[in-house]
Amino acid sequence: MDLTVILGPMKSGKSLELVSLLSPLQFTDVRHRVFQSARHVRDAGVVSRSGAALATVKVTTLAGALDEELDVVGVDEVHMFATADMVVVRRLLARGTRVVAAGIDLDHRGELFAPVRALLELGPAAVTYRRAVCDRCRSFSAVYTQVLEHGEPMIRELAPSTALPDDGTYTYEARCRDCVVLPGQAAAADSSANEGLATGRPK
Repeated sequence: MDLTVILGPMKSGKSLELVSLLSPLQFTDVRHRVFQSARHVRDAGVVSRSGAALATVKVTTLAGALDEELDVVGVDEVHMFATADMVVVRRLLARGTRVVAAGIDLDHRGELFAPVRALLELGPAAVTYRRAVCDRCRSFSAVYTQVLEHGEPMIRELAPSTALPDDGTYTYEARCRDCVVLPGQAAAADSSANEGLATGRPK
């Protein structure tokens, strides 16, 4: 079988896509299970903003998927798993298991999460990329997930591929390229402003 990947920012309908692909399996004899990162504590399973839902097993690693004879494996919040878990996905594919994985593609720096990059390197048969409505300008062109800390864009630069918790510590918005504030951009803007003050020329 093969690999299907669903990517996009927050609020882009990834969960709804995953539900639409996998929920019919409950009425068949197809052996399947949907795994969700235990770091995702907002919902008990896959729950879209439209109300559609899918039962999941909360896990810290995908290794347990290799202990079962499954025809289809779903993975939600794939960016919250470790890169090593993508080796598990490769082994599942090698044994003929179909894998459907969904998650956010870009981290707080606007760069690909390492597990997502590793997933794409497996050569998926289909990649669905979903955009969202920008929470700032309301254009249907949001490709970033803006991390907010105390209501303001977080410009602290954490380690690459840091998957932040969805437990209320931070809040998140979908933003387009024009509205997003990334750590590197903020540093560059501050540097440019300071240079302008030093030379007496506005930047």
